[in-house]
Amino acid sequence: MRLAVNQDNCSGCRTCELVCALENFRENNPKMSRLRIHGEFPAPGKYRVSHCTQCGTCQEVCPVDAIEETGGGYYRVLEDECIGCMACVEECPEGVVFTHDAIDVPFMCNGCGSCVEICPRNAIYDADDPGRTRYKEFEEVD
Repeated sequence: MRLAVNQDNCSGCRTCELVCALENFRENNPKMSRLRIHGEFPAPGKYRVSHCTQCGTCQEVCPVDAIEETGGGYYRVLEDECIGCMACVEECPEGVVFTHDAIDVPFMCNGCGSCVEICPRNAIYDADDPGRTRYKEFEEVD
């Protein structure tokens, strides 16, 4: 799965942040989400989804090789090897390598797809399978 975003569809509901934290950390805490919704107000007056683009910068800058690429093209921090230098957090061009006081090491999107399945406006979708959404377009009924 490759996450993709149609920014124009995002309403800022932040359901994706909540389901991500629940799926990955079993916490009702959107600050533990592996993606972020940003309100850009008053101008341009819309929401923006920040998500991992799998660029690999985090892995490149890690001084102890504590970030590995998973089979699905995503990256993960090896908890036992991470020294907590935060180079990955500082250098991420998308700003989507996160930290949280309750978690010992930085974290990023793992491609679980929970955000894709729950997004009520199909703002987040699977670029490899654009039809994989929980909510289908409504057909007009005569």
